[in-house]
Amino acid sequence: MALQKPSIPKGTRDFSPEEMVKRNFIFDTIRKVFQLYGYLPIETPAMENLSTLLGKYGEEGDKLLFRILNSGDFLNKVKDEEFENKNSGTFAGQVSEKGLRYDLTVPFARFVVQHRNEISFPFKRYQIQPVWRADRPQKGRYREFYQCDVDVIGSNSLLNEVELIQMVDDVFARLGINAEIKVNNRKILAGIAETIGEADRMIDITIAIDKLDKIGLEKVNTELLDREVSQTAINKLQPILKMQGTQAEKFEVLSELLKDSEIGKKGIEELEFIFSHNSDLGLSSSVELDLTLARGLNYYTGAIIEVKAADVQIGSICGGGRYDDLTGIFGMKDISGVGVSFGADRIYDVMQELNLFPESGEATSQVFFVNFGEEEEMYCLKLLGQIRKAGINAELFPEAAKMKKQMIYANKKNIPYVVMVGKNEMENKVLSVKNMETGVQEEMGLDDLIEKVIG
Repeated sequence: MALQKPSIPKGTRDFSPEEMVKRNFIFDTIRKVFQLYGYLPIETPAMENLSTLLGKYGEEGDKLLFRILNSGDFLNKVKDEEFENKNSGTFAGQVSEKGLRYDLTVPFARFVVQHRNEISFPFKRYQIQPVWRADRPQKGRYREFYQCDVDVIGSNSLLNEVELIQMVDDVFARLGINAEIKVNNRKILAGIAETIGEADRMIDITIAIDKLDKIGLEKVNTELLDREVSQTAINKLQPILKMQGTQAEKFEVLSELLKDSEIGKKGIEELEFIFSHNSDLGLSSSVELDLTLARGLNYYTGAIIEVKAADVQIGSICGGGRYDDLTGIFGMKDISGVGVSFGADRIYDVMQELNLFPESGEATSQVFFVNFGEEEEMYCLKLLGQIRKAGINAELFPEAAKMKKQMIYANKKNIPYVVMVGKNEMENKVLSVKNMETGVQEEMGLDDLIEKVIG
């Protein structure tokens, strides 16, 4: 019987050393910017209690949670009638008490409440960890992927939003991605829902219009009808969904439209503050008011941000917003926060498609020692110690194999310098160094080699 070829679940991926070098370049770049703005790292468990996760992401988000079966006899507490009724919701609740985290924001809120006496407010944290969603895998959408979150909680100041947009711009400028930053405000969306006579259906409206880029206006209107939004309200919504013009023109139309909505006017005021403060900061990215931007997550209450790559069709590569009382669901009221999340996997795909990654020479070995035998390898090990102390990545082939095999190894790893130390070199205390790019081989001392590699 033939052995079954091993595989991995759909929507997950293995990463080769070459890919990991590129991914770490992204993580390191983002981490440096986070730290530059005074944020500190935390980590939370891969799994959380379902009581922590359920009800925080809206109706559709809850369906995408990966649940973990209880350990041991997980069917022990399930009654026979539950099998007969085939009520999957009730059944799932009885056999599963934990789930894989859907994002990093809700676990962060749980962390803040649980550790409230150990942290100082405002609390500025970043977190780079994987999350899991039971989504349909497709280009740019995976079931396991990394998020790079940065949040500040315990402050109502809109300067936090201004700074987050700066950070977003800084990250993508360093990565070489031409980014488009789109901004809206949930208060404006609430004001629009109020103005068109559907204040109670604000969530239904935002869930539908958040899909505008993916499914188009006609299907959004169909979904609004399916969600029992009146045709009259949908008709009133059309000019807003189609609105064009400059930022000033959009704000002017909005101010007139929402003049009788207090929450809508508050949203306009908040966005005008953010746009006016960012206007003189010399940002590389375009920052645009987008009234169709809704961000489907229910916990957003103020500014919402979404970033797309201008040169690649792949969906959002970063997003977030203001949440005024997320910790309230865990018993800690009136603590406002704001943050954004960078989608490292989509950023990787964008950079790969646009060939934006730098050469990976710093990550691989820069110096390779050929192994000629036991006496030579003992001599080379001492030299390697000095080279590594100088901060140079270096290695010695682990066995005295044929020269051709060792050179093929060095060539496949793109190692720029190959060092050959035989009995003659040992006696004269020199190194025979071959530049693998030019093919030139020359003798030099250890200090000369270190200086050449460091440049």
